[in-house]
Parts: sequence; C-alpha cells; structure tokens
Amino acid sequence: MRAAPPRQLVWTLGALSMFGPLATDMYLPGLPSLTRALHASASAGQLTLTASVLGIALGQLFTGPASDARGRRRPLLIGLVAFSATSVLCAIAPSIWALIVVRLLQGLAGGAGIVIARAVVRDRFEGVTAARIFATLVMFSSIAPIFAPLIGGQVQALGSWRTIFVALAVIGALLVALALRGLPETLAVEQRHTGGLSQTLGVFRQLLGDRNYAPFAASYAIGFGAMFAYIAGSSYVLENVYGISAQAYSAVFAANSVGLIAVSQISRGLVERHGPRPLLRLGLILTAVGAGATLAVCLGHGDVWLLLAALFIVMCAQGLVLPNGMAAAMASRSDALGSASGLIGLSQFGIGAAIAPLVGLGGTRDALPMGIVMVACAAIALAINLVFVPRRAAGLD
Repeated sequence: MRAAPPRQLVWTLGALSMFGPLATDMYLPGLPSLTRALHASASAGQLTLTASVLGIALGQLFTGPASDARGRRRPLLIGLVAFSATSVLCAIAPSIWALIVVRLLQGLAGGAGIVIARAVVRDRFEGVTAARIFATLVMFSSIAPIFAPLIGGQVQALGSWRTIFVALAVIGALLVALALRGLPETLAVEQRHTGGLSQTLGVFRQLLGDRNYAPFAASYAIGFGAMFAYIAGSSYVLENVYGISAQAYSAVFAANSVGLIAVSQISRGLVERHGPRPLLRLGLILTAVGAGATLAVCLGHGDVWLLLAALFIVMCAQGLVLPNGMAAAMASRSDALGSASGLIGLSQFGIGAAIAPLVGLGGTRDALPMGIVMVACAAIALAINLVFVPRRAAGLD
C-alpha cells in the first residue's frame, strides 16, 4: 500500500481542480450585464461560456498527452501562466466576439490544471486511495462554485464584469506560485512516452475500445452534462423566469454546491466498503430522478421551491458521479494516465460546450430547454452504464 498523501500535495491538486468552476462560475452573476454591455443576445452571451468550456476540453486533450511525454510540471506551469495572461485579455475585450475568442484561449490554458491534477493522483496512488483523493478533489472543485459567484458578484460591484477577469488573472498568478512550491514532478523519465502524434492517436484508439475504461468515462462525462445544463441555464431561469435576484441566485448556487460537497465526502467513506463502480451507478440513477423532476416542474410552470428541490437532487447526485466515475475510468489505465485523463476531459467539457447554446435556444425567459437537456444527458448516461457495464463489472454481484 502506498503512503498517505502529503497534505501540501493534496491542497495543491485541489487548487488546480478549481480551474473549471473558477473560469465558468465566477462570472455567472455578471453574464446578464455582460450581454447588455456588449449589446449581445443571450445566445451570444452564453457562447462566451461555450468557448471557455470548449477550450478547457481541447486544452486537456493536448496537455494530457504532452504531460505523458514531458512530465507533469512543465506543461502545468506553461498553462497557468497562459491562463493569467488570457484573463487580462478577457478584461479588455472590446466586443462579444473578441471575448468569445479570448475565452477559448483562456479555456485552452486552464485545461492544464484539471488534467494534470488527475494524472498526478494516479501517478502516486491507486485503488481506493485514489478514489478517496478524487472525492477530495471534487470537494475542492465544488467549493469554487460556492464562493466563485459570490466573489464574482462582489467584484463586479467594485467595477464591472471586466473586473471579474482581472481577479481571475490574479488567481492564475497565485496558482503559479503554489504549483512552483507544492507540486514536484511525479512522472519519472523512464515512464514517459515520446512516440509523437501517431502514438498518441494509437493510445486514444485503445482507450475508446477499452470496456474497462470507455463506458465509465462516457457515463461520467455525459452525466456531468446534466449538471452543466444547470450551470449554463440556471441564472436565466431563476433570475428571469422565476424573478429571484442575482444575490439570491448566488446563494442558491452555493447551497447546491454544499450538497454536492457533502455527498462527495459521504462517498469518501462509502467507497472503501463498496468500491467506486456501484456508487457511480447510484449517482447516475439519482441524477436521472432529479433531472426528470426538473423537467416536470418546467413543463407545469411549478413553484420555484419545487424547482430548487429538483435541482438540489441533481447536484447532490453529482457528488457520487464525479469522484467515482473518474476513479472507475482511470483504474485500468496506469500506462497512459495523462491521455486517459485528457480524453475524459475532452468528453466532459466538450459536452458542456455543446450544451450551453442548447440551453439558451428558448431565449432568456424559457425554462424548458434547460429541463429537456438535463433529462437527455441523465438518461443517456444511465443507459450507457446499464447496457455496457455488466452487473459484475459494476460491482453489483
């Protein structure tokens, strides 16, 4: 059994895991004012979110294999510096289309922190220990949504939506300092792969055909899509359709994130007894239940408290899906951890990038698209897990 994880390493990996929520959630309270200030439509405004998430997806696809070839530390530091620089460019973007382009670049840079943090966990730890650390990383990445919108709202009050991106640039610089101090190289030279593009593509083909990897990665990524539909659409639905304030929306977002954190930490205690695979399936079932309830409320124009309860179920269920889906997928791929992590990231955030404009198809005052997309993602993710993962492989026999 490997030694217990050093606390400084876990804290550093946790901070790096906050990249996605920081890049997407911190400016959510300012999204409506951003679209007004740049004279853009709701769909165009949400494309800034799409561009960021697409960039995070592609950044992981490239950075993961690069870290398999050149080690974890150098690609990470390059990505962190680039994230800080592109955040400054976001702050001075003169138009919605310029902001969309720079947000894509910001996401490309930010993907490094997410993919390398996951690869470092599997460089150092295995099995239940790795699953427990993934649950800890989920806790960190869930703390960010609690504070990011609250901080974003307060930072915006000091200036405008542009001030939020200045704050992100400062956070990026702080993460550079943290990584320099707290993250040693974890991939030995003799373990690196230097076969270039052809070898990378070959590894991706192997991963897609691996039944111990692909079904878990797919159900994890598509299940995340249900949560991302909430992230992309909830500010418009709750503020414009149900009439709550931006401050109340931030509090709702924080409460849902607290639920996700609580369940992810319960999962840390359960995974040693049950393993990650059955907990993943339970999380997917609960996600489908919550998404179905969300759609029912949206169809019937139900009370806002019913909608909040349904969304809370979805977010709590993600506390099971995210750590256990990652642990189940990564368990069998110790030979190419950066590539395996990168492919999951591409799928996860690529789906998120496609979802954001779909949620906005109904405009700024229609809740139905969010409910439909959530149900579709939850149902597909659960179906993949039920069909392609036998009961024995799921840990149910």
